[in-house]
Amino acid sequence: MSRKSKKPQSALIAQKKLTPKEAIVRFWRKNWLGYAFLAPFLILFTIFIVAPVITAIGLSFTDYNMMQTPHFVGLNNYRLLFLDDEVFLTGLSNTLTFAIITGPVGYLLSFFAAWVINQLKFKRIFALAFYAPSICSGIAMSTVWMVIFSSDRMGYLNNFLLNLGLIDEPILWNTDPTYIMGVVMFISLWMSMGTGFLVFLAGLQNVPRDYYEAAAIDGIKNKFQELFYVTLPMMKPQLLFGAINAITGAFGVFDIAVSVAGMPSPNYAAHTIVAHLYDYAFIRFQMGYASAVAVVLFVITFVLGRIVMRVLSSKDE
Repeated sequence: MSRKSKKPQSALIAQKKLTPKEAIVRFWRKNWLGYAFLAPFLILFTIFIVAPVITAIGLSFTDYNMMQTPHFVGLNNYRLLFLDDEVFLTGLSNTLTFAIITGPVGYLLSFFAAWVINQLKFKRIFALAFYAPSICSGIAMSTVWMVIFSSDRMGYLNNFLLNLGLIDEPILWNTDPTYIMGVVMFISLWMSMGTGFLVFLAGLQNVPRDYYEAAAIDGIKNKFQELFYVTLPMMKPQLLFGAINAITGAFGVFDIAVSVAGMPSPNYAAHTIVAHLYDYAFIRFQMGYASAVAVVLFVITFVLGRIVMRVLSSKDE
C-alpha cells in the first residue's frame, strides 16, 4: 500500500496567496529595523537634496523675484537662456572649456600622484603635502597665488620674466582676457589634489599584495604592467568616485574665478555657469531665471555622471 507524501506545513503556508495588505505587513515586520536605521539619512537627504532639486525645477518655469508670488511662464526662462542671453552662452562655453581641460587633467594628475606616492617610503608626509592645498578655500588659495600672478612688476612671475628678458612689460594676468582663464585653470589644477586624491591613495593601498605576486608569476614584469592589468581593474569603485568628483568640481568652478578676475570678469573671460547663477539668484534676486540656470547645470552634470558610471561600473554592479 503506497503512502501519500505530505508537504511540510511551511510549504503549504508559502503556497497561500497573500493579499497586498498582508504582503506589506510581512515585509515591514521583516525589514523595519533596517529602515529605522536608514530613516535619519533618508529624511535629511530628502529635505536638503531632493526637495531643493524639485523646488528648483518647479521655479524654473516661473517668474519669481522673491518679493511676489511666482508667476508661471512655461519654457520662457529656457528660451531666454539659450536664445537671448549671450552672457550665459559665454559662461557655458567657458565652463565647458574649463571642464574639458581641468577635469581629465586634474583626474589623471590626482591618480598619478597617488600612484607615485604609494611607492614611496614616507607616503603619509607626501600625501599631506599634496592634500594640504585643497583644505583651504578657493578664495584663500587664489589670493596666495595672485601674489605670483600679480599684474605689476613686483609680481613674482612678472619679475622673474622681466629679469630673464623674456618680456618688456608686465603681463596683466588677472585683467587681460587672454590670460585670465589660463590662470584660473592653473590654480584649480593645483587645488585638485583633494578628496579624489585621498580615495585613489586608499584604493591603491587596499589592493591585496597576493594579486601582484600572482601577476608576477603569470608574467607581469614592471610597475606599468601591474598598473594596467592589476591595479586599475581592482580600483573601479575609487576611479568612479574620483571621476564624479572631477565632473562636479569642474562644472562648479566659481570662487577661484571670482577671486582672480572679479565679477563680472573683463569681457566675461572667466564667467561661468555658477557665476551666472549667483548673479541672478543673489544679486538680481530673479530666482525663477536662476533656477533655470541651476536645472541646466544639474542636467549637464547628471548626464555626464551617468556616462561615467556606465563606463567605469562593473557589469555586475
